[in-house]
Amino acid sequence: MVFLPQEVIARKRDGEILSPEEIRHFIRGFAHGTVSHPQAAAFAMAVYFQDMNIEERVALTEAMRDSGKVLDWSDLDGPVVDKHSTGGVGDNVSLMLAPILAAAGVYVPMISGRGLGHTGGTLDKFDSIPGYMTNPDNAVFRKTVRDIGCAIIGQTDELAPADRTLYAIRDVTATVENISLITASILSKKLAAGLDALILDVKTGSGAFMKTPRQSRELAESLVTVANGAGVKTGALITDMNEPLASAAGNALEMRNAVDFLAGVNQDERLREVTLDLCAAALVLAGKHTSLDAARSQCEGLLDNGAAAEKFGQMVKALGGPADFIEKMDAYLTPAPIIRDVVARKAGTVSAINTRGVGMAVVALGGGRRMPTDKVDHAVGFDQLMGIGEQVGPDTPLARIHARDETSAAEAARRLTEAYDLQGEVQSTPLIADRIMPEGQ
Repeated sequence: MVFLPQEVIARKRDGEILSPEEIRHFIRGFAHGTVSHPQAAAFAMAVYFQDMNIEERVALTEAMRDSGKVLDWSDLDGPVVDKHSTGGVGDNVSLMLAPILAAAGVYVPMISGRGLGHTGGTLDKFDSIPGYMTNPDNAVFRKTVRDIGCAIIGQTDELAPADRTLYAIRDVTATVENISLITASILSKKLAAGLDALILDVKTGSGAFMKTPRQSRELAESLVTVANGAGVKTGALITDMNEPLASAAGNALEMRNAVDFLAGVNQDERLREVTLDLCAAALVLAGKHTSLDAARSQCEGLLDNGAAAEKFGQMVKALGGPADFIEKMDAYLTPAPIIRDVVARKAGTVSAINTRGVGMAVVALGGGRRMPTDKVDHAVGFDQLMGIGEQVGPDTPLARIHARDETSAAEAARRLTEAYDLQGEVQSTPLIADRIMPEGQ
């Protein structure tokens, strides 16, 4: 049977359910150039308005996964696991999670991204480490995963290339905000990494792309159902992003926060809870534990006894960074020239935070991108960020700013001050709003 792309577009435009074969042939044609960019844009618009059922989402995800190389880790002697976050502010969980899981005996080939909008990117954080290769060749990547247990790198051109091109089309045709397309975009890249298990951190709140618990749950359920339908054991936590997760926001500052966390120097309470709960869920999904409590207990031990910090240092060295980065990070993380407190306009209790506003203040400093081609200033951002329920005043600033120049410092301080509400009642939301695990786990 001959599949014509215009017929597939028309059927979805008219609200019909596409067969897996139709979806597979359409995406294969798009990857090989026999389906044009205008046809792909029309397809995305048809899906945006008519949506897809779960079977169609699975087929789309698998087709996009199979548009490029799918990694094979069958030579490893343990389960292969990864984590994905939908993005937040002060969300440096991956930096601790990967080495904790590696110390627990699973393999973590973590393929991460750069900052998007107001949210920080894991790769941008690692770019603050001199020499660290976020795009190593495949041999170095595989050797690091095999020998150390984890490697955090960027997406290669070989993984899910159809997604990269289709996302660029969606970005300029106002078709990004669709659960079916978001699901396939996120999962096609992760499933191309050849995983046995995947844990998802779906954010909700003022600093999340999904602002309400209902939206976040809809996305989490779609991701979990589709990933399991595609053969990867997957679960999700819905976590709060109504305030920055770490007390730092900005690339080198979040890296410093992570190293202090791993070394036991300082651990933000909310960050510790989310990190350990995600690690525990990942180990249960991977079959290393049957109990979340037992899995969490193991992760706590590996964090507190220094095993995770050791894995992190080994990974940094294996991927080209300094061998003594953990011990001497001050020698490698270059500070910003301007460092000073940001004081609130009046004393009070932090009742709410516009977390997106905090993220955009980091962008204003140069710590994020206004345009995709922008270079990131890794040194700038905030640390010592106050959280909801904390008292601020003349002697207890909102945060400490790290800036390149006075102009950006003033603008970012203004944005940060406006992001903090000191007047209303304290808005308390659960840190972990929900857990969605496969049946039986």
